[in-house]
Amino acid sequence: MRTGARYALSGLTVAVFAIVFVVPFVFIALNALKNRTEAADLAFSWPTQIQFVQNLIDVIQARDFMVIIAFINSAVLTVASVTLLVILSAMVAFVLQRRPSRLNPLINFAVLAGLMIPPAVVPTIWVLQSVGLFQTMPGLILVEIAFGMSFSIMLFRAFVGTVPRELDEAAITDGAGPLRLFFQIIFPLLKPVIVTVVVVQSVMIFNDFTNPLYFTPSVPTVQLTLYNFQSQFVSEYNLLFMNILLITIPPLLVFLFFNRQLVAGMTSGAVKG
Repeated sequence: MRTGARYALSGLTVAVFAIVFVVPFVFIALNALKNRTEAADLAFSWPTQIQFVQNLIDVIQARDFMVIIAFINSAVLTVASVTLLVILSAMVAFVLQRRPSRLNPLINFAVLAGLMIPPAVVPTIWVLQSVGLFQTMPGLILVEIAFGMSFSIMLFRAFVGTVPRELDEAAITDGAGPLRLFFQIIFPLLKPVIVTVVVVQSVMIFNDFTNPLYFTPSVPTVQLTLYNFQSQFVSEYNLLFMNILLITIPPLLVFLFFNRQLVAGMTSGAVKG
């Protein structure tokens, strides 16, 4: 590719990135600095009077500190879901890769179906009500695990295929059982994929809006707090944008901090698989 065309492609890429990601973020930040009257115009302009601290205090104190409670709920939901998701997905992928059987095609079909078929909300609610977990945090954790397992199993399975079987045979010869073989020999070798799954699923679950709305509307998460400042008759856009800014920062920091490990994990799984 010629030098001029390469520079033009790079410039186009930067322009698209700025339009899609930077401009919306700047718009949110600007309106989070404004007072209620100026924010109601939804204009892309600098505020005449910066009201950052007051907006931040109002958001935190709204509805008896619901934002703080929501952050705690979202943290519990994310940590518990991702921890169980990583362990269960890695175990399933290891068994599928190492022990071929007549059930493997059926299980593989179920994994692919989990990626292609949209979640069924009403049957899921019926199941949760039947086991007494509807509108509870454990029920929502199980839902997030179920919806994230297909993607995670495929990543883990591609990487497990690159681990030499000789390691299994050597560990078994030394007297290792199935659990010791997996958790002491195989699981540490999956670190690149574990980082990838942790980052991707953490961002998705922390930012999830629909599942908490459907399955635990009485247990607030950070995304559900957006309803606090918007209604049919009164919309406090300055507080709404401040709330959006607050709930955007944690997943953004996680993504920026683990960005290099995320790319390395997805690349190694794709190439070696």
